[in-house]
Amino acid sequence: MVGTVTARPTAEPAAARLAAVALLAGRKLGGALLVIWGVVTFTFLVVRVVAPDPIGLLVPPGAGTEVRDAVRTELGLDGSIVSQYGIYLGHLARGDLGTSFGTNQPVSDDLLDRFPATLELAVPALIIGVALGTGLGIVAALRRGRLADHAIRVVTVAALAMPPFWLGLMLLSLFFVSLGILPGPIGRLPAGVDPPPTMTGSYVLDALLAGDTQTAGLAAAQLVLPVAVLACGIFAPITRVARSGMVEALRSDYVRTATAYGFPHRRVLTAHALRNALLPVITMIANGVAFAFTGAVLVEGVFGWPGIGQYALVAVQQSDFPALQGFVLYAAVVYVVLYALVDLAYAAADPRTRS
Repeated sequence: MVGTVTARPTAEPAAARLAAVALLAGRKLGGALLVIWGVVTFTFLVVRVVAPDPIGLLVPPGAGTEVRDAVRTELGLDGSIVSQYGIYLGHLARGDLGTSFGTNQPVSDDLLDRFPATLELAVPALIIGVALGTGLGIVAALRRGRLADHAIRVVTVAALAMPPFWLGLMLLSLFFVSLGILPGPIGRLPAGVDPPPTMTGSYVLDALLAGDTQTAGLAAAQLVLPVAVLACGIFAPITRVARSGMVEALRSDYVRTATAYGFPHRRVLTAHALRNALLPVITMIANGVAFAFTGAVLVEGVFGWPGIGQYALVAVQQSDFPALQGFVLYAAVVYVVLYALVDLAYAAADPRTRS
């Protein structure tokens, strides 16, 4: 009697899935590297064509041709643009972003030194902006057509219409110049106050960990106005998108069906309407993160905040090519990483996108 042969599961489907995932990851990584390379190349060419010659800013006005040529050679600006570009890519491949003309320090070290200041400013602004924008958008959708909805829409449009640097100047004029209740644009701490011992990079947290509540209070006071300006730029677009998404979700057939089946109103809102309404908000949150970490150049400049944004602003003013290229590379990496995380967040929130 011939026995029945049972087919054993093969590893081919698992191997095929693994190969497909690896191929997809490779494509995304290749696309990300291509975007970064394009941004780096465009920035390299533009700063050398549009920006003023940095030699005129680095040498005395009466310096002779020999001095100017010597400085140009020292900075690596004596060759053709093609040769400079090749040298720059070679250094970049080794992780060398160049040396800043202004600080005479490696650009990577400058960015790392200034990142804690940007982080201390960005994190509370993001928390406030995302929470306020999402909450106001949901409230406006639930009160659609009522007084609360109209008031929130007016505030949102006003926030969108105000440039961040202008809002910062107006807040300084009101709370620092006129009322005198908040500190001026003097950085992370008042003049003459020593920073706390570095543990986290945040002056507020480091001072609290060191038991210095007075310095922590001074550092927190310096954060109030710039955080308010950044949060204003973050919450307004999130509010509009959250309201639109929630209104559309509340009108959908699946919400009507869940309501008709007698599900509790709270469960219908949270399990059905809110989850689908927040999908477009994910993209706006990513935009807010990018704005807080890379786009707040003028905000940091207005408040004298010694972060990466002010570093980029000074680099533009001084035609500091390596510093400006380093900032743009940093911004490009931030955007690429953020939108990769957005893809993952969409896949987690909406199973339909996983295919």
